Amino acid sequence: MKLPPSVTLVEVGPRDGLQNEKQAVPASVKIELVHRLQEAGLKNIEVTSFVSPKWVPQMADNAQVMAGIQRKVGVRYSVLAPNMQGLEAALRSQPDEIVVFGAASEAFSQKNINCSISESMERFRPVVAAALAQGVALRGAISCALGCPYEGEIAPERVALVAQLMREMGVQHVGVADTIGVGTPRKVQAALEAALRHYPLDAVSGHFHDTYGQALANTLAALELGIASFDTSVAGLGGCPYAKGATGNVATEDVVFMLHGMGIDTGIDLERLVDASAFISQHLQRAPNSRAATALLSRRHAA
Repeated sequence: MKLPPSVTLVEVGPRDGLQNEKQAVPASVKIELVHRLQEAGLKNIEVTSFVSPKWVPQMADNAQVMAGIQRKVGVRYSVLAPNMQGLEAALRSQPDEIVVFGAASEAFSQKNINCSISESMERFRPVVAAALAQGVALRGAISCALGCPYEGEIAPERVALVAQLMREMGVQHVGVADTIGVGTPRKVQAALEAALRHYPLDAVSGHFHDTYGQALANTLAALELGIASFDTSVAGLGGCPYAKGATGNVATEDVVFMLHGMGIDTGIDLERLVDASAFISQHLQRAPNSRAATALLSRRHAA
């Protein structure tokens, strides 16, 4: 087993983490969060989503947030754009990367967007083509890659199918997402290996939720395959509306603490990251959903 010497973390807290918050989070707070994250060393930040405010009201300030960020050289700013209308609006904000999502579950696809997996991929095709024509990087995410709230466990062959369809249309990088957090290490490896049939090792990443406390174990399982890119969320922000009680995305602080303890470089300053975690958690009026942040903040208070 040869673990990667360094790992890239894609910070999804500002977008995936905050999108399901019921209380409105001001654009100024979102902008400050992005600034704190990039000062902590995050080089890839998923900032916002260009979707209908009717469906995701928390992201209605997308253009304002993108315009307010003081961009730092070397940082990639990503946005979600699921359709052409969203892409056109997103491109006006000059993102470095567009993100599209496709489910590995037929039931999830049908119940959420009323079409099959193959049909959903066809809907993304013009978005992918237009983004690439503008010279914008394109990342895809395979949601419900380990399990679905409607049909249960998902076979690796479904992951391979979505990866193949994304690869054929020009998506440059694909993330394997355990959307409801039911994956366990060997199953995660099987799903990642399915994506690796169609993408090289450096173009596949993991996105793990901690619903059943498996996210760090699943990250380690992915590292054992050589995967060196992961989506994480500061303070463990986020949750899945389809898995009641889900803790949502794995906390960036917890992953950084683990990786640094293994001698794997992230380029991230953990103390500054904890500062960012404390900042957004204070605004949301709750403690960070991160074991590492909780421990380090307790140590600070005791000092």
